[in-house]
Amino acid sequence: MTEQEDLANIRYIVDDVEAAVDFYTAHLGFTLRRSAAPAFADVVRGHLRLLLSGPTSSGARPMPDGATPSPGGWNRIYLTVDDLDAEVARLRAAGVPFRNEIVTGPGGRQVLVKDPAGNLVELFQPAQHHRDH
Repeated sequence: MTEQEDLANIRYIVDDVEAAVDFYTAHLGFTLRRSAAPAFADVVRGHLRLLLSGPTSSGARPMPDGATPSPGGWNRIYLTVDDLDAEVARLRAAGVPFRNEIVTGPGGRQVLVKDPAGNLVELFQPAQHHRDH
């Protein structure tokens, strides 16, 4: 398998490619793979390739019915963290905006962070019993 085939690829529509690259690399541990700013760039973290598509990219072109892809919505990538409280404190100190407060459920705890365009990234800490098995 080539490196390209080994990556899970997700596209996010963003308003400002450079601001998005800065956000993902500075705050969430991604590495810049390639930049064609202001049209698009891609960043990677592990096996996740996130293609950041700006307004001039082919991925942001209007659909046949006239609808234009835009940032935001509720679909999101989610990144597993070991210590959610520490991550939230670190990101709040850096001025990163949150969509909500920490929510606890049967599988663990989560919170939603907003990138500069308003796309969501979920930070998830699995419940202790899930990590022990």
